[in-house]
Amino acid sequence: MTAGLYPATRLRRLRRTKALRDLISETRLSVKDFIMPIFIKHGEGVKNPIASMPGLFQISIDNLEDEIKTITALGITNVLLFGIPAEKDALGKDSYSENGIVQSAIPVIKKLAPDLLITSDICFCEYTDHGHCGVMLENGDLHNDKTLELLVKQAVSHAKAGTDIIAPSGMMDGMVHAIRQGLDQAGFTHLPILSYAVKYSSSLYGPFRLAAEGAPKFGDRSTHLMDIANSNEALRECALDIAEGADMLMVKPAHAYLDIISRVKQAYPALPLGAYHTSAEFAMIKAAAQNGWINEKNVTLEILTAMKRAGADFIVTYSAKEAAGWLRE
Repeated sequence: MTAGLYPATRLRRLRRTKALRDLISETRLSVKDFIMPIFIKHGEGVKNPIASMPGLFQISIDNLEDEIKTITALGITNVLLFGIPAEKDALGKDSYSENGIVQSAIPVIKKLAPDLLITSDICFCEYTDHGHCGVMLENGDLHNDKTLELLVKQAVSHAKAGTDIIAPSGMMDGMVHAIRQGLDQAGFTHLPILSYAVKYSSSLYGPFRLAAEGAPKFGDRSTHLMDIANSNEALRECALDIAEGADMLMVKPAHAYLDIISRVKQAYPALPLGAYHTSAEFAMIKAAAQNGWINEKNVTLEILTAMKRAGADFIVTYSAKEAAGWLRE
């Protein structure tokens, strides 16, 4: 047999050692790619384990110091904040109160870690007594335009508190335009908007809804979140948000929607694209690992790498701290 005759033989030469494989790796995963979500709960001395998301906690503001120190020591540069208020109401007033749970946490985090980027999730499900993402109509649907008014108030209140990135996630029509106008009029022209432009009506949010105490009390969110069967619609959603002033885009979920990430990146290569590795995607890995069925480290890093390979520039992941540690080994 003639040496080097078969192309497969030539390809295998470059896989012979880890150093060779690393040298020619097309996709590189870095701790700088990760955004770590934090669940901030009203109260004092709170550090409640989240049963549906092993290793994560609901944390009160006075207990944030250890969490922020751990995050920054690992080299993670961005956090995403979710709030769990003391009281909920039909309009989710705590979400846009200057003394709201997240608005109160932002300056504390900034004092602890001035260089840490803070991304504010802008939505209502954690704050409303009905668990939906805005102002409800009597027929059980959301009032789009009244919700926009409150989204603007929420975004501006987070901006005043000192957040770095505004990330509206409710999929209201016109949300980016309304928030951009509101921020500009309030003097926050410098703040970028990371739009959850492509957010599906997925079954992969369950553990998050338990963690954030934001499950809907009735119905579902299929009237404003995307149909899981659609992909062309994702590009339409992105086009609208870009036209309205979005600076960055997000696809959620990520692991089960790698094709969508790829299509969005190919269509809009110039815009930074995020992928949201959802709570159920995280929880399934944890459950399988706890049962000894998979190697958690290898599977997690493989999945996160796949998201980057598909086109994500950054990843929101509940595995951020663990993945950061593994990448340092």
